[in-house]
Amino acid sequence: MSSASPIYKFIRLFFGLFLYSVGIVMTINANLGLAPWDVFHKGLSTTFGITMGQASIAVGFMIVIIAFFLGERIGWGTVFNMYFIGYFIDILMLNNLIPIFDSFIPSLIMMLGGMFVIGCATVAYIGAELGSGPRDGLMIALTKRTNKSVRFIRNTIEICALSIGYLLGGTLGIGTVIMSLCIGYFVQFAFKLLRFDVTKIHHRYIDDDIIFLKKRFAASEK
Repeated sequence: MSSASPIYKFIRLFFGLFLYSVGIVMTINANLGLAPWDVFHKGLSTTFGITMGQASIAVGFMIVIIAFFLGERIGWGTVFNMYFIGYFIDILMLNNLIPIFDSFIPSLIMMLGGMFVIGCATVAYIGAELGSGPRDGLMIALTKRTNKSVRFIRNTIEICALSIGYLLGGTLGIGTVIMSLCIGYFVQFAFKLLRFDVTKIHHRYIDDDIIFLKKRFAASEK
């Protein structure tokens, strides 16, 4: 995958980010309760009178800064993930591009479909090899710093996001429980279905590009 052209990588990245946003809005419009991070975004949205997308961008920005100071490397994919997922969420929600369901069965199908779409989107954006998303980066940084298991750190982060979001007015429901328990399985299923091996991914980070440009600049001066 690392031999792919930069243009292909950025096209793949933005396709993945848009698809990820579609999956998130599908789970939101299923109306069965929000995923843990979306409970937090909804709580911020309710408290500060901003959109869900704007809340997602603000949280992503804060997480990128925290992860950076914890020593996690930042890729262009990290930065674009931080902004464009929230931007695409607002486009989809404010223009009512994805239907909202009230009946349980259609809502359940919508939510399950949304989780599968998120799994496929994860394959697309991570496969671009331009850096992980802010929340994944924070998880990795804290895992390195604390020597705790990924499962423990991931669960702790999501419980904190869920708890704070609920206190701020975020929406809980049976869908919150289902997504908390099942999203990992849907992502894993998408990985297997699309024959995606995350261990073969080699991200290119912003500091790699800075070093490359410095070398090119130094060579041009000789």
